[in-house]
Amino acid sequence: MIIPSIDLQSGLAVQLVGGKDKALDAGDPRPIAELFGRVGEIAVIDLDAALGTGSNRDTILDLLHRAPCRVGGGIRDADSAKFWLDAGARKVILGTAAEPDILDQLPRERVIAALDAVDGEVVVEGWTRKTGRGVLDRIRELRPYVGGFLVTFVEREGRLAGVDEARINELVEATDGTELTVAGGVATAADVGVIDALGADAQVGMALYTNKFDLADATAACLKTDREDGLWTTVVADESGLALGLAYSDLGSLRVAIYQGRGAYHSRSRDELWVKGSTSGAVQKLHRIELDCDRDTLRFSVSQSGAGFCHLNKHSCWGDSTGLSRLESTLWERQESAPDGSYTKRLLTEDGLLAAKLKEEAGELAEADNVADVIHEAADLMYFTMAAMARADVSLTDVERELDRRALKVNRRNGDAKLPLPEKGPENGSSQSQDTL
Repeated sequence: MIIPSIDLQSGLAVQLVGGKDKALDAGDPRPIAELFGRVGEIAVIDLDAALGTGSNRDTILDLLHRAPCRVGGGIRDADSAKFWLDAGARKVILGTAAEPDILDQLPRERVIAALDAVDGEVVVEGWTRKTGRGVLDRIRELRPYVGGFLVTFVEREGRLAGVDEARINELVEATDGTELTVAGGVATAADVGVIDALGADAQVGMALYTNKFDLADATAACLKTDREDGLWTTVVADESGLALGLAYSDLGSLRVAIYQGRGAYHSRSRDELWVKGSTSGAVQKLHRIELDCDRDTLRFSVSQSGAGFCHLNKHSCWGDSTGLSRLESTLWERQESAPDGSYTKRLLTEDGLLAAKLKEEAGELAEADNVADVIHEAADLMYFTMAAMARADVSLTDVERELDRRALKVNRRNGDAKLPLPEKGPENGSSQSQDTL
């Protein structure tokens, strides 16, 4: 697959030739990251940190909330790597710091070793000094310690010189199943497809910024189909992974989906572009497009609004949502148009009522001492918690994203750490019954 790249200097997205000469300034990286993130993970490289001339820390922290990112540039020790992993980076990219004594302190699957190569030899210090170490030997040496490699062909970087299939194939064999990303020289969407077929990902910058090809072209180049009409089977799912239905895509619909950020497909019955919600109002916001392992099926992760995905006005083609998703929908509906006398409406509008119920139900859950009571009290607490979320315009997806971000943390609280206990009092220690509210 394609790994779009954002190189940062002074808070702006740039592209360099040969690692030093600025070829273009792409401006604000935030909308770029949101666009690139629709096709998967993106590489964010802090050139200022790498060169020792500054830092783009705040900018990168912002980008981590906008798209799934792997972060590199100026990460020279384990503490710096852990900072970015704790901040939400999916992976960190280490260059000269990729040595066993540092790598042993990091989660292997989330570390990428960056190797810059000239004629098969590793170069360092801004590509100015040869090390005398072969790239293939270096890969074999570091393979037990990292989850992936990024190999940059320096002589091709920023020059759109095309790819060297023979050399990439050697790298794939040397990595022996470890994830491999290659950079430098990618000039066409077909190049991305060739690299993908060889078993590697293509990190691309210059070609995207200069419009040699676009994200839709690059995604399509990796796809295959055995359908006579040439369409790609597309599973449509909400952000929690629940399947909403099945659709089909072609290059045109894929381009609209990516660049407009909407659920857009190819209608087989009408043989034309179908942008979900254009007539019904049940629009979809596109978050991510993923390819399956066989490269013959797409998955669209979307936020569905309105009546739902199904033409029968159901949440999905397998019926209405259940559980927390169903509760969330109900709460949103009640917030918009609640019937007279609605208790949920009172929770959302009356001062103090919801806060009191949250405290009450939390206390009752804490005191529950059998399975049935735990289930009952947990359900009550979830209801009131989600009412609080709806009132603040916070979705289940927002909370799930935060939980996923926390799961990425490397530094954790010690198992014997003690949290301060709240002081007992009427405002935080006692439970109010519903009858007194």
